This record gives sequence, structure tokens and C-alpha cells, in this order.
Amino acid sequence: MKRLSLLFFALILVVSAQAQIKIGAATLPQTVTFNSESLVFNGGGLREKFFIDIYAGGLYLKKKSDKASTIAQADETMAIKLHIVSGLMSRSKMEGALRDGFDKSTNGNIVPIKDKIEKFIGFIKEEIEKGQIYDIVYEKGKGSVIYKDGVEKGYVEGLDFKKALFNIWLGSNPADKGLKKEMLGDY
Repeated sequence: MKRLSLLFFALILVVSAQAQIKIGAATLPQTVTFNSESLVFNGGGLREKFFIDIYAGGLYLKKKSDKASTIAQADETMAIKLHIVSGLMSRSKMEGALRDGFDKSTNGNIVPIKDKIEKFIGFIKEEIEKGQIYDIVYEKGKGSVIYKDGVEKGYVEGLDFKKALFNIWLGSNPADKGLKKEMLGDY
């Protein structure tokens, strides 16, 4: 009976370990569910600034892919999970990073989605703290949704906005080239 209990406990540990991915100081799940759709971990890594880990980022898709452009253009549910691992990240720094990212992802042509950018950034009202988790999710039929620690903060409609948003991480001029490669499964 004792051996059976130990075997059962070991099996639970193995299953638990397989259900999560360790990235730096963060642990990301192997799968997530949004809009009643199950998404699998495609890849992930650390966003670093001046050799400091800022957040662990993971890309979740319905089916694994290494095609950045296809992912960004797709009208299907997908997510980017950001697990904040540094106390140096703040609301104003996140806002600045998003603005810079949108500028890069649209090649400086933010005018067509400017109001949508302002609306999206407006959902990040509270100060950002180490340990918080932000999910940036494109939910087919709804739009680009931002969740903070599992609570929806708001959403922006439009595939045009989603493309610009996901291209912050996956575009030709991403926020972090190494993180982009890792999100696409290139470790």
C-alpha cells in the first residue's frame, strides 16, 4: 500500500511538471482556454532590458506554428501571456513600450488604429507589480482582450488592431528579437 501511494504521488508530480513550463522565475501553463477554445503553448522566453528580466512571455495558439506573419494575420483565437518578473515594470513603462511597439509594428502608420490604441492602453489603469499576469488575447468574434490576473479589463474590436498588436512581438521589428524566436518555438 505504501508503494502504491508513493507511485501515485510520483505520477502526480510528473503530470504536474508536464502541465507547466518554467521560464526564468515564471511558470507558464502548457495550455490555456479563452473563448471556450483550448490553446497550446507554442513557445516563450524572457523579455530583457539592459540584462534585466522584465517578463516571461508565452505565445498560445490552437495549433503550433513558426510562421510569424501567418499567426499575426490569422482571424482565430490566440493569446500572449506576460508574467511580470521584475519590480522595474510599471504602468507608465508598459504604456511606453506598447506605444513604441505599435509604432514599430505599423511602420509608423498608427493613424488608422490610433483610437483603438488609446482605448487598449486605457485598460491598463492600475500600477503593474511583480508577479502579475497579463493575457493579451484575440478572441475570434470579439476582438483583442486584455486580462489582468484572470480578470477582463476590456477589449478592442477589429482584425486590423489585432494584427498590429500581435506584431509588437511577432513582426519584422519586434520588441525583442530573441523573445520572438522563442515564441515561435526556436529555442
